[in-house]
Formats: sequence, structure tokens, C-alpha cells
Amino acid sequence: MRAAVVVFLLCASLYGEVRLPAYARDTLANGAVVYLVPKPGLPLVDFRVVVKGGMESEPAELPGIASITASLLRRGTSRRTPDQFAEQLDFLGGQFNDYVDEQCTAITAEFLKKDFDAGLELLADAVLHPAFPPAEVKKLLARRADSIRAAKDNPQMAILSFYRSFFFGPSHPYGRIADETSLDRIRREDIEAYHRRLYTGPNMVLIVAGEFDSTTAKAAVARAFGSAPKGPAYVWTESPLHAASGRLLLIDKPDATQTYFVIAQPGISRRNPDRIPVMLVNTLFGGRFTSMLNQALRVDSGLTYGAHSAVQQSRLTGSLTISTFTKTETTAQAIDMALSVLKRIREHGITAEQLASAKAYMKGIYPTQRLETADQLASVIGEMELFGLGREEVDQLFSRIDAVTLAQANEVVRRYYRSDNLTFVVLGNAAKIRTAVAAYAPTIIERSIRQPGWSSAAGLTTPSENRARPN
Repeated sequence: MRAAVVVFLLCASLYGEVRLPAYARDTLANGAVVYLVPKPGLPLVDFRVVVKGGMESEPAELPGIASITASLLRRGTSRRTPDQFAEQLDFLGGQFNDYVDEQCTAITAEFLKKDFDAGLELLADAVLHPAFPPAEVKKLLARRADSIRAAKDNPQMAILSFYRSFFFGPSHPYGRIADETSLDRIRREDIEAYHRRLYTGPNMVLIVAGEFDSTTAKAAVARAFGSAPKGPAYVWTESPLHAASGRLLLIDKPDATQTYFVIAQPGISRRNPDRIPVMLVNTLFGGRFTSMLNQALRVDSGLTYGAHSAVQQSRLTGSLTISTFTKTETTAQAIDMALSVLKRIREHGITAEQLASAKAYMKGIYPTQRLETADQLASVIGEMELFGLGREEVDQLFSRIDAVTLAQANEVVRRYYRSDNLTFVVLGNAAKIRTAVAAYAPTIIERSIRQPGWSSAAGLTTPSENRARPN
């Protein structure tokens, strides 16, 4: 069955548009939005509860509380102890997961078709009636703090938190990253208050995808989630991007034998009308193995095992980043080469042949990455509802890709792929790379990786003299 689906989707990508399957959208009396997405073929049902808010909804002084709240949902409810919940989930052979991003919390569960009602009831109990047992709260907070400390022994993970904190800053929701200190401030009553505020009917989107009877499923979902409180929906607010620019954060890890770096600049938001040409350009620049960045830094020079660029597409304007790692002694060489590739695409743009290649690549990978499974379908529909997008976001995607002209793509290059006023975050042995990296920004902030948290506020700021950029 899976092979047949893959073949069908690949053929669709080669010969025409891909389309979302038929689905039904309804709103419960308490304001919760429900999507039913039948997908016959496998006797599985995927449930997804999307709670609007995510990192944006966290109090400034309590970053991480959204994730802590979501992870505690399965650790005891008013009807089940943590052990009872785990035992029933195992008995059903189900899966239960959660994640938090910039604009939402998502709780997902998957069960066999025959266990639709039992699985739905278990999910609803966790989402609507968590008990937040004090012992479980204490254990989870301690475990998360330990994982943050452990992350600092993994530079590839740690640099992502350092970069977000530095680039966006503490006044922006994307720059407030949970750390040992912030987790220590979270109390059980904070978690309860956050749950009451965010887990309301008008703030929820419920998506059911897979094999089920639509009539009975609609009634079952209404029974299970109709009791969600009618409290107010979370209201989006604007947070203008005042990202760091022309600055460099150097994180000292004295035992490092490699240097990790991120080069960042402002990007786009999820609803930006340039998003299709930006993704096409990024595919060529650093979004696939045969990209310009990877070709230069890995294939041609052997400076790294991989270099890539990423375009953040969140509700608010995000970042456009270059990231890779290299040996300590080739730090400047690798950064110079990344900047050279950036300068080259900005000055020369892309060719018609390259654009055609990016279009074929995007259309080739999209179906299997986004539409193949019930879980993927639920994720796509959840995004559409969250960002206020219609089904044409999928149904007309290929025609919008095909419609991008070379002139439009190169205009996007000039608009978003700048080569000045960049933000640099560099992690490595500062004693060995300090002089070399001082050339990339007029202001250098240095801090130890062992200092608590991710903020650069406790670092030492020093001016530097720029040397000439690579040609």
C-alpha cells in the first residue's frame, strides 16, 4: 500500500497538481474547530489537537512553559494516574506526542481504527483534565534543566539556542529560550494558569485523519471535546523584528576541536507573498545536497561534512540562516567561503536552468514529505487553519511554483539575500579563533558556554576592526 501511494504521489508531482483529499470543517458550540479528513487504506486514525499560542503566548519571564505544560498532559489526569495513563496507552498500542513551535502547541495521537473511541477519550482526558501532579512537575523540570546543561556538550545543538537568543533578543518571543534559570522560576500554579488560559475551545483546532466513519466520528469528537471551556482565544500581537545586525557572538568552548557557526539575517513570515520564490532560491542556495553552499564548502573544498541554509517560516518574520561547522584551524576559511557564496548569488543571481532544477526538486519532494501519511495531512491542515490559508495553498502549489519567473526569483535574491550587516554566532575554542572571527563584525560579544542560560547579556563586549571581506 505504501509503495502504491508513493508511486501515485510521484506521478502526480510529475504530471499535474497534487490536491488535498476532501475534508469537512465544523465548529463546536464552544468555539473549537474540527476537521475530519478521511484517508482510507490503512486501519489507523491520527488525532491532532492544535492549541494556538506556542512560544508567542509564553509570559516573558517564563520561557519554556508551553512545552512543560504540553509534556505534563500525559503524566496524570483527574481520572488517571501517570501509570494508569501509560498502561492504557500501551494496551491500545497507541502513540502520544507533543511539540511546541513559535505559534502553537500540537498534541498528536495515533490509534488503530478499532480503538477510535478509546483513543479519543484518552486524548481528550489528557488535553482537558491534566492533574499536573507535583511530583511529575518537579521531575520534568529537573529533567529539562539537565537536558539543557547536557546540550552544551553538543555544540551542534547548543548553537541553535545561542543563535536564536542573540539574533531575536529578549524582547521578541522567538528570542526567549528556556534555560536553567527560567525553568527554575516555573511553578505548578504557573502551569495550571497557562493551561486555563490557552487550552480553551476557541483556541483549539482538532484534526482527525485516517480511516473512520465520518458520521460517528463527528459525534464522538463533539462529545469528547465539547466540554472544553469557552474561554477567550489567544489574540495574536505584533512583535516587530529588531534583530541583531553587524554583531558577532563568540561562545567559548575551550575543549572544542571544531568551530560551529551560524550567519543570520532577516527572512520572511509564513504568509509572505514571496514565500514560493524564496523557497526556490533557498533550495539552490543551501536547501539541498547539491546546493551552492554544500558544493563549495563540502564537495569542492572539504571544509565540512555539510553546509546548508534555512528559511524560517513562522507567523512573525523569522530569519534566513547559513550554518555549518569546520576544523578549528579552518574557521576563517570556511566563514569566508560561505560569505563568498552569499555574495556571488546576490551579485549574479540564478540562471533559468537552475530555477527549472529547483522547481522540479520542490515538486518532487513535496508530496512524500507533506501529503503521504495521515499525520502529514493533519499537520498541513493544522497549519492552514493556524495561518489563515485556504486549501489552494496545497491544491495550487505546483502552478504557483511553475509561475515563478527568473526575474521574480532574482528580485527575491536581491531583496532577501544581503551580504552586509549580518549577524554571526560562532562556537569554538575562543583562544584559537578569537583573532580570526573579530574581522566579521564591528562589535564582538564573548561568553563562556558554561555560563548559565543562552543570553549574550553576560558576555564581554569589545569593538573590533574589520578586515576586507572575501571577493
